[in-house]
Amino acid sequence: MIVKDFAMSTDEETLDIQRRKRLCAARRVVIKLGTSVVTGPGGEVFARSIEPLTRSLAALKRAGRQVVLVSSGAVGLGAGRLGLHPSRMRDLVVRQACAAVGQSLLMHAYEQLFRAHEVSIAQVLLVEDDFTDWNRYTNLRRTMEKLLKLGVLPIVNENDTVSTAELEYVVNGPVRVFGDNDRLAALVMSRLESDALVLLTNVDGLLWRDPNGAGKGGAKALTLIRLIEEISPELKAVAAGPSTGGRGGMGTKVEAAQIAMQAGGVAVIANGMRPRVLDDIFAGEQIGTTFMSRSRMAGKRRWIAYAAGVRGRVIVNAGAREAIIGGKASLLSSGVVRVEEQFEPQDVVSIADFEGREFARGIINCTSAEAAALIDCRERTSLQHRVARRARVLVTRNNIVLAEKR
Repeated sequence: MIVKDFAMSTDEETLDIQRRKRLCAARRVVIKLGTSVVTGPGGEVFARSIEPLTRSLAALKRAGRQVVLVSSGAVGLGAGRLGLHPSRMRDLVVRQACAAVGQSLLMHAYEQLFRAHEVSIAQVLLVEDDFTDWNRYTNLRRTMEKLLKLGVLPIVNENDTVSTAELEYVVNGPVRVFGDNDRLAALVMSRLESDALVLLTNVDGLLWRDPNGAGKGGAKALTLIRLIEEISPELKAVAAGPSTGGRGGMGTKVEAAQIAMQAGGVAVIANGMRPRVLDDIFAGEQIGTTFMSRSRMAGKRRWIAYAAGVRGRVIVNAGAREAIIGGKASLLSSGVVRVEEQFEPQDVVSIADFEGREFARGIINCTSAEAAALIDCRERTSLQHRVARRARVLVTRNNIVLAEKR
């Protein structure tokens, strides 16, 4: 395999200067270590990569940065300790058991490694409701803020022993589940309003296959995409494909980078096996693929777009769809055709067109029963009464996020 770099244009050189400044100045950072970085081929802690990374993390803290570590590897370590064949890992309960065994092994390794650098650590195990429920989402930030204020390095993972989201294999299609640690890291970064997200894996970054043919010896020529300002469907197609060993592939990393960009931060995908990779990234060196946006989505809207649990769905007519997408309007009861499933006030609902295609999400102001009653009453009453009822706002504009923004 041959890896080349894209040459930079003048505009890209300007962006690169901004990239260096933002990474050098980043005070709060979230670092995610992938399974391939944490675990060795025999299911043991991969000391050759982990030891220098913990040294770099400690150095970042000494330099005055606040650091959060999101670490994969518990399932792999548990399977290695139990001596289980990879074929058995298709069983969900077996993977939960491996997570229970491996989580203690993982934390024991980190405790020993960080103690050598006089860094205190804390284990933070999260489940889906810690993000989908707004109150728990708020409490998560308070806890993490307190740990950081105390000088502690939080080590985050999903609680695989009780939460099955990350452990469920998706074998019949590209259905995304909540639990991959790339997405978890991005949601933590978003909630903490962090400046940077770094995803370390076993490849150099986002690679693009060169259509002009092979390199020397017939090797496939791949181009490293160094700087990305916008994530398009075409870019996501380039990133499609699974990873070896871990739950997520490059596609989940690009999705995570998109969340980081919406949070107003910088995201970097880089090779965790590279010597001094973290030192160089935060010194402003061009390492891996950097994602950087000039725009930012407000915190509550990011929660609606990426973290909130969707409780139901409202189907709207063409006029309402156009008003929301083109006119930036609120969703009024007059535009709703029907409601599906049950929801309560302040739940997040999917907003779909007449053919059932979701084009937005938003926080609803009423129950599903109340919304259905409004539709039923509208259909029974006279035109005069219908006009009078059009002012009922079901979802206000500032609580709506369009699908194209996600």
